[in-house]
Amino acid sequence: MRKFGVTPRKEQELYERMEACGIDERDLKESFIRSGGPGGQNVNRTATCVHLVHAPSGLEVKMQQARSQGLNRFYARRRLCELREAQQLGDTSPEARRREKIRKQKNRRRRRGKKQQGDESA
Repeated sequence: MRKFGVTPRKEQELYERMEACGIDERDLKESFIRSGGPGGQNVNRTATCVHLVHAPSGLEVKMQQARSQGLNRFYARRRLCELREAQQLGDTSPEARRREKIRKQKNRRRRRGKKQQGDESA
């Protein structure tokens, strides 16, 4: 039985990632809130927004990315794993490495732009 409305493979990967991060389903406090924004009447009258709290770490996630509650539950758990990895691993977490890569790209582009400006004025 699928719990989140995603493929069984994605659901299995999520559970494995949660286990690796030390997140147990019993430690999660889940509540549902009415969403807002795009999605029409369905979003306005049903509680599709998911608020997830991991009691041991104190991390909170509020997710209203999708129109369905099941998908938002999946996305909230995935985001909680990302936050937990960042908390545990620090600079070596996948999210931190991605941010560092983007920062380096921006610096490279800025240097290249300054160099081209210097060539034009000379």
